[in-house]
Formats: sequence, C-alpha cells, structure tokens
Amino acid sequence: MTPADPGTAPADTRATVNSAAVLDAAMTLFAQRGYHGTALSQVAETLGIRTPSLYNHMRSKQELLHRIVSDTTEGVLEDFRLAVEGVPDPVERLRRATRVYALRHATHRREALIVNRDTASLDEPARSEQQERRRRHEHALRGIITEGVATGAMSVDSPALASFAIREMCVSIARWFREDGPFTAEQVADQYSGFALQIAGAR
Repeated sequence: MTPADPGTAPADTRATVNSAAVLDAAMTLFAQRGYHGTALSQVAETLGIRTPSLYNHMRSKQELLHRIVSDTTEGVLEDFRLAVEGVPDPVERLRRATRVYALRHATHRREALIVNRDTASLDEPARSEQQERRRRHEHALRGIITEGVATGAMSVDSPALASFAIREMCVSIARWFREDGPFTAEQVADQYSGFALQIAGAR
C-alpha cells in the first residue's frame, strides 16, 4: 500500500470543505492562537487540504478575520436591539441588555475572543468601522444607565464607568466559561444581569 500524501485529503474529506468549513476552522485557530499566530497553512492542515485550495473558498486571511469580526459585532448590536426594543423601564432594559451580552459571550466564545483581541489587526477602513460598531454598543448601554440615573431608577456616580465594568465583566465569560462546567450559559447570563443591576445601583 502506498503511503498517503500528507498534503492530500481523502475524497470524502475534500468534499466537505466549503466556505463555511474554512471560516469555522479559521475561527477555532484564531481563538486558540491569535490572528497573527495562525498561518493559512495551519487552517488548510486542519481541513486536510493543501494551502492553495483554501483560495477556492476565501480571498485572504484578512478577509476571514473581517467576516468573523463583522458578523459578531453585527450580532451584538442586533441582540441589544431585540432585547430592549419597546421596554420603557431602564432597569429592565439594563437587565435584558446585559443578559443577552453575557449569553453571547458564553455561547459564541471563539468569536468573542477574536473580536476582543484581534479587531485591531484589521486593515483600514475595516478596523475603524468595526471599532465604531463596538462603541455604538457601549454608548447604548451607557445611555440606559444615564437614563436610569436621571429618572432615579439607578444610583451610580459614573454611568460611563458602570457601563465599562458591565461590558468587561461579560467579556470575561468567553475566557472561562465551559459547557461542562457547574453553570449553564443561561444561568451565567441570569446571574450577570443581576450583577449589572447592582453595579448600576438599580432601585
């Protein structure tokens, strides 16, 4: 029997390689090793194909990073919109907004790790566009707290600092959460939303 060529995947493996599989493999490696610590040859090796074959499914490593960051930041903003839309009470809005943000970091850990570490590796103008999306989320969350303070529903000296603390608290979930851990993603999200209300001094 002739030894298999290490650069060639079996036919059934090659058949499963598509754009989604390439993106998924890159996401795993970027999360583990960082964008700059991952070579396209490693993505290809994970998929069992030769590196040049990747270009049938993508244009560049930079394109992969941009898709991951763009899809994730868009998802965060959409989560926020759906969570708070039509909710008049700022305390309930803050609870809901924090819950979906915490839940996303527990259920989309790879994406969260990449966005929070590697957005700065995007080329311009993509880098500025994605950073602006992240600022929009922070300003929206801060706005809820500012409104809560103005109406007497919350009591905190700095809505900006409170917003920063809440977001950083949720971001950390991606670093430690495990599906086989003592808490489910939903339980973590519920508890973190309660922590957020405490940070904001919700009455």
